[in-house]
Parts: sequence; structure tokens; C-alpha cells
Amino acid sequence: MAHPVDVHVGKRVRHRRWLVGMTQQQLAEKVGIKFQQIQKYETGANRVSASRLWDIADALDVPVAFFFEGIAESQQDGASTPRADAVPADLLGDKEALDLIRSYYAIPENQRRRLFELARVLSDVA
Repeated sequence: MAHPVDVHVGKRVRHRRWLVGMTQQQLAEKVGIKFQQIQKYETGANRVSASRLWDIADALDVPVAFFFEGIAESQQDGASTPRADAVPADLLGDKEALDLIRSYYAIPENQRRRLFELARVLSDVA
């Protein structure tokens, strides 16, 4: 069974890879390994060594600490009561949400600001 820390790190690798629009094959090529190994890292089936995590962080343009962000919250197993306006913990695991974020940032800034304000108004109404 995979260790919870390995699973968390793997999820963060996958989230960042999706966010930057990189395939497993592209990441594997940048790191110098096979894409199957990236699959195993992302599921937590294989542990990522420190040197490999360093290479992955470099390829994804994030600090190594990025992969450990939120680990305390993920270890709590829902011990705290979520707020109604809280973002779901698995939001970055949702490919549709990541596609929406990518699309949002592709919109010119002045239009993006207006879209943001519209979304805020609509969410206040709901």
C-alpha cells in the first residue's frame, strides 16, 4: 500500500503537470526517464527520490517545497468542518477545473477582470 506522503507528492506532481499543460511523456523526457515511471510517481505507487524530485521540480518550474504544500491538511482526514465557501481539496485533481483555469489565464487581462467580477456577482446570488 502506498504511503500517504508518496500519494500526496504524486498528486502535486500531476496537478502541476496538468496546470502547465504538460503530458507525462513530456515530463518524462525532461527528467530523463520513461513516462511509466511518471505514472507510478503520480499514483504514489513508487516513491520519488530526492534527486528525482529536484529534477521534476526544475522541469515543472516550482520549488521542491511545492510538492509538500498542504500535506498537513491532507493528513487530517476531514477532522475539521469545511466552510461553505471553502475550495474542495480535490479541486486541482479535476481536469475540467484545471482546463478552466488555463482558459481563464488565456483571456486578455481587461476581459479577465470583467469575467472575474461577473463570476463574483453570480456566486453572491447563489
